[in-house]
Amino acid sequence: MIEDELDPGFAELFDPQDRAPCELYLISPLDVGSDFADRLAAALDAGPVAAFQLRIKGPDEHTIARAAEPLMKICADREVAFIVNDSMSLAKRLGADGVHLGQGDGDPRDARALLGPNAQIGVTCHDSRHLAMEAGEAGADYVAFGAFFPTATKETTHRPDPSILSWWSRLFEMPCVAIGGVTPANGRILVDAGADFLAVCNAVWGHEQGPAAAIAEFQGILAR
Repeated sequence: MIEDELDPGFAELFDPQDRAPCELYLISPLDVGSDFADRLAAALDAGPVAAFQLRIKGPDEHTIARAAEPLMKICADREVAFIVNDSMSLAKRLGADGVHLGQGDGDPRDARALLGPNAQIGVTCHDSRHLAMEAGEAGADYVAFGAFFPTATKETTHRPDPSILSWWSRLFEMPCVAIGGVTPANGRILVDAGADFLAVCNAVWGHEQGPAAAIAEFQGILAR
């Protein structure tokens, strides 16, 4: 579906909603072996993080489930939501707090039926207002837009303008996540545009001073 281009000034026609401060949504690297559990604990102890998403590609579900168990405990001990990427069945098996669905990973209605009323269900919507509204109608708890900046985490073909965050946050109460190459240096524009969460990966795990230093840096850009 081809959408009309969004006027960057569109959101200014509407009064801003009173939204909570932006929060961090931490995404795992593809490799969570070796000392990753210690690195995760250090990151979560360095500053507030709302959610952690386990995103591992390749291994079978049994292998991922074994790797997930100690990470889930680290998150639970710190009251950080544990979200599984892509797989409703794995989220169910683990008793995770929720699942994040790409456009090819299933319907939020099916995820709700499987995981129950309290599960957090997110949907990737790329640069599409139409997909975001569809996700909301299907019962998602949040929508994710991106990639806003170049990223080495995954191959991307969509590059939305930050104004899509302004459009969403002025018209809808459901939270929106900004993802894709987000760093402490470039993330402020997304916060100012209306992002409720900044999804971060390489900027944390690849930080030269370690993940705790990265989380601490992000805290300075999250206030509205």
